[in-house]
Order: sequence, then C-alpha cells, then structure tokens
Amino acid sequence: DGKIYDAYVIYPRSHTNEANFVEYFVYQIMPEILENKCGYKLCIYGRDIYPGEDTASAIEKRMQKSRRLIILLTHQLINCKEPAYDQHIALYNALIQNDTKVILMEMERIGSYEKLQESLRFIIKKQGTIKWKEQHTVHPQSPSSKFWKQVRYHMPLTLKIS
Repeated sequence: DGKIYDAYVIYPRSHTNEANFVEYFVYQIMPEILENKCGYKLCIYGRDIYPGEDTASAIEKRMQKSRRLIILLTHQLINCKEPAYDQHIALYNALIQNDTKVILMEMERIGSYEKLQESLRFIIKKQGTIKWKEQHTVHPQSPSSKFWKQVRYHMPLTLKIS
C-alpha cells in the first residue's frame, strides 16, 4: 500500500510535569510494546523527523505514509488554544479525505468532552476512546493487558515474518 509506518503518534509536546509521563509513554512504553513486542512501526515526532527537515512538510509526508493516526488525549492537548499543526493535518486527513483511521487514547480522565475541537468530539462519538487507567502503570510493558489488546485491535494487521 506504499505505507512505511503503521501509525503516526500525535501527543502534546511541552515541558510541564504532566507531559513527562506522556513523553515517557510515547518514547519508551509505546515503542517497547508496539514496535518491539508486536512488530509495528511507529512514526514519532522528535524521533523520526530529523533536524533540518522542513517540519510541516515532514509531518504531512510521514502521516501520508502511515496507516493509522494515534492521538493521545490529555488536558494539555484539550486546553491548548491553538492545536498543533500535526493535529490539524491528522483531523483533516481523517475527516475530510477519510483515508486514515484515528485511534484516540485517553491518557488521563477527561470527563466532559465539551472543550474538545468539534472534529475530535465527532470521532469520539463515532468510535470512542481507549482509556489509559492508573493500574496500567503497574505493568505497562504487558502487551496482553486490556489496554494494549484494544490498541492492537484498532491497528492494521502485521505481517509475521518467520
């Protein structure tokens, strides 16, 4: 299908304490489970987009070469006045072009979705979210946990090479 990545990961990028766990999750836990244990290939901003590249076009190209978009929902992402460029492109691709499936991971208890962009509320209404719960932090490296099983259900099929 011409795709290089199984998923492009969108997460809030900032240097607050709240973001520390999210960044740890994105750079450590997700690759450990989805890449090392399940055989997927992720595209993560800051790891797979190189210094000197035009960020906007690199983000667009990587998304076009991804089978899924994973958006990590946090209070920081919801309360952000101006959504990140990659979030704009992701929602455009998912809703307007309708060619990319979105996986929404609720990383903390959001409660009401009223503050979310209308496009995100639409996707939540259509398919729901996968909720990260505190108990997952005890054994985050277990691909057989309920959370990771739900994630894998929404991911594309992987080809097992033996």
